[in-house]
Amino acid sequence: MKKKTVLDSFALLVFLGNESGCEKIKALLTAEDSEVFINDINLGETYCILARERGDEQADYFLEVIFPALPIIHLANGLREVIDAARVMAKYALSYADCFGIATARSQGASLVTGDPEFKKVQDLIELDFI
Repeated sequence: MKKKTVLDSFALLVFLGNESGCEKIKALLTAEDSEVFINDINLGETYCILARERGDEQADYFLEVIFPALPIIHLANGLREVIDAARVMAKYALSYADCFGIATARSQGASLVTGDPEFKKVQDLIELDFI
């Protein structure tokens, strides 16, 4: 059985920027026994951050060229994940995008890969894999 992981925008940006911790993401993406997921909201958040930091052209290039070439399974957010994320947000002081990462990890039975220390608040909800 393949190990399932969900990337949040923090993890994907670390990978894209070749920052400290990117080796862990590279290992996940190249492991034969691994499935790596990202949801619409976290993908959109990654796009937003890239657009702010590098401009729309670079963000578009990421979305149209780089992302499709990566072995990351893109997941749409259904109503179930929307409500799960809303429930998490109502209980914990996290951004809505972060809550979608949690909801996706829960729906997939996966761990969440991140470097964002805000997730320490929810260590009891899901398996976290910190960069």
